[in-house]
Amino acid sequence: MAGGVLVLMERLKGVVAEAGFEALGAGRSVADALKIPLWAVLAGGPVPDPREWGAADGLLVLEDPSLEMPPPETVVGLLQDLLKRKQASLVLVGGTNWAYGIGSQLAFRLKWPCVNFCKGCRVEGGAVVWTSQLLGGKILAEVRLPDNRGVAVLYPGAFPAEAGRRQGAPPVEKVAGPVGSPRVTFKRYLEPPGGDVDITRQDILVSVGRGIQSKDNIALAEELARVLGGAVCASRPVVDQGWLPLTRQVGKSGMTVRPKLYLALGISGAPEHQEGMKGASCIIAVNTDPGAPIFGTAHYGAVADCLELLPLLKDEVEKRKGGR
Repeated sequence: MAGGVLVLMERLKGVVAEAGFEALGAGRSVADALKIPLWAVLAGGPVPDPREWGAADGLLVLEDPSLEMPPPETVVGLLQDLLKRKQASLVLVGGTNWAYGIGSQLAFRLKWPCVNFCKGCRVEGGAVVWTSQLLGGKILAEVRLPDNRGVAVLYPGAFPAEAGRRQGAPPVEKVAGPVGSPRVTFKRYLEPPGGDVDITRQDILVSVGRGIQSKDNIALAEELARVLGGAVCASRPVVDQGWLPLTRQVGKSGMTVRPKLYLALGISGAPEHQEGMKGASCIIAVNTDPGAPIFGTAHYGAVADCLELLPLLKDEVEKRKGGR
């Protein structure tokens, strides 16, 4: 039986990443069900304002300004030490490019099992059951870690970050890092093209697929997004054509988004794309093919040509907003 849960938090350019709060919320539900303590672990930079960290019973901080982006070996050593000191035996990690390497390295060193791509969890009879997606979501496997001992890497966007943000200031404990200089050091960020939007933070997304037909027609989607107060994104074929940058791609090989409204225009709805957007509160699909898979996920749908519907939608939204 696990004696405690450690949740690794990630800091990106001075801001704690959403993936960490997603993991913290999942960890809280597990800790409550098992009646065990939950600690949040953060390395690098100053101690953050703890007023939103109420989901944790304690905040363990390795404060070192030189570790703006701590190398995996440093974090793995830190987690190993904390597992022993706190007698914890379950580690949750957000599924980011940085953290995936940490989860697998930690499990290898400890000879523990590691469950990747976790999309859900529940507690049954004192055992935590993790739902892991395989083959891009085509297969879902339910995994029980022996004695709840192991590492779980959570799929980005699968758990609500709001569950990890609770009012309250848990006690902060400063901890020491592993002795010795790391073999890898962080140098600098390579920023995406200037002026682009972060589609993961948009409440309204107008998404386009092959049905948009040409780069020139992207302007129609941009006009609708403008009047709705949202942004344009796309499925992979549109990005592969170079019509929109990679930062606008939604899906398994792109971004995971959870907007309030996701308008899918001319998108067939391959499983890889749906993995990135099926968490939206409201999905509206427009496609000429009545058998398109996207209609199986959408809350509302219209069998129509998106190129014909786009100008009509824009005009109607403008009328409703009093623009004419």
